Amino acid sequence: MASAGPRTAPSLRRSRTAPAPAPGPRPGPAPGAARDRRRTPARIWALPPVVVLALVFLYPLGLVVRESLAPGAYGDVLTSQAFREALTTTVLLAVGATAGCLVLGFTLAVVIAFVPFPGGRAVARFIDVFLSFPSFLVTLALLFVYGTVGIANGLWTDVTGAAEGPFRFLATPWGVLLAEITYFTPFVVRPLLAAFSQLDTAHLEVASSLSARPARVVRQVVLPEALPALAAGGSLVLVMCLNEFGIVLFTGAKGVTTLPMLVYGKAILESDYPAACVVAVVNIAISVGLYALYRGVSRRAGAQR
Repeated sequence: MASAGPRTAPSLRRSRTAPAPAPGPRPGPAPGAARDRRRTPARIWALPPVVVLALVFLYPLGLVVRESLAPGAYGDVLTSQAFREALTTTVLLAVGATAGCLVLGFTLAVVIAFVPFPGGRAVARFIDVFLSFPSFLVTLALLFVYGTVGIANGLWTDVTGAAEGPFRFLATPWGVLLAEITYFTPFVVRPLLAAFSQLDTAHLEVASSLSARPARVVRQVVLPEALPALAAGGSLVLVMCLNEFGIVLFTGAKGVTTLPMLVYGKAILESDYPAACVVAVVNIAISVGLYALYRGVSRRAGAQR
């Protein structure tokens, strides 16, 4: 019994010794500091594109605006007969081409979407490819067919023996209008096909079961569904027609001077850079306003879908 005491004391001392704390994770930085470190690289990566945009676009645009502020430049240009005629021609051609694209594009989209025919998918895919073509290719093709020495005039002179053919409308505003409608119609067809793909076919089946004629089905069922896409496509075509330069230049239409052609004439042919910059600023202002309208219409169209 006497020897039990010394053996017990060390065990009690060992039981009172606190165990060593287990190694745990080191305390991390505060959440705010981590967020700051994550934000900093994003700002750094955003800096190069902003600098490139400023150098490539904003700086030249600023030079154009500064050049247009020459004393008396706006007064001389805006009151000139050439500017008024160019503005009127630009608006009339843009509105006329947009109306033609809407009518033709709606008709083509209805046929492709609802009238089964061999090659319908190939036509729809070709429309997608056609959107990537430059505008001068369409004008060049029309010149090969309806130009002064084109195929149509060649056939006419071969058959009748006349000295020249009757097809000379490409050098008139009607030729420019035809070329713009031909080129810009797919920009209306594409959103219409997307809208028709989401159309509930049950409405068409109900209308057909009630013996409704195709024209009535299109007017009362298809057209209301297509209005947002028509508005979006028409707004885009209107903006693009206002800024079209290649079609007017390649057709060689005499007496057809649009705002882009007036900029070209003032800057390149007359070396009147302040006047050219004034016309360019006006054209930019009109285009930006119409583009804002297009974005608003597109946003509403997306919300209604």
